[in-house]
Amino acid sequence: MFGIIIYSCATIYDLYNFGGGLIGKVLVLTLNEQEERMIDKIISAIADHISLEAVQTIPVPASRMSFPGLEIKQSQHRVIQGGEDVNLTRLEYNTLVFLASNPGIVLTRTQIFEAVWSMDSDSCHSNVGSVICNLRKKIEPDSKNPTYIKTVLGVGYKFSG
Repeated sequence: MFGIIIYSCATIYDLYNFGGGLIGKVLVLTLNEQEERMIDKIISAIADHISLEAVQTIPVPASRMSFPGLEIKQSQHRVIQGGEDVNLTRLEYNTLVFLASNPGIVLTRTQIFEAVWSMDSDSCHSNVGSVICNLRKKIEPDSKNPTYIKTVLGVGYKFSG
């Protein structure tokens, strides 16, 4: 017998059919590259002894984004600015990741709101503006003259790394 420690994320979901009956369980793992290689070795070692069904993996976006003076470590849910950890709220972090994942692309307030808040809204402008303002105070060397998150007047924002 052996034990496996997964440092990232493991979640078990109940799998139901359309009639509402439980038909099994699904284990969803979120792994970094080193953990994935370890799991592949374990599966190879035990494949002859148990029946395994292959499933398609879902590609995960880049786990690390680096820009001059700013680093986003998605696998650790961390933001580092000037060598220091930056404490962000969930909305600030998700907004930063969304913008940084689309560098140079102008995103409207509505696009940002729908992606980060995961809902439609006609009156999202003040919410997005507040989060951007707070985010700039935390990650920009000079929040009044932003380096990373630029305002495109009358349209929205773009990330310039």
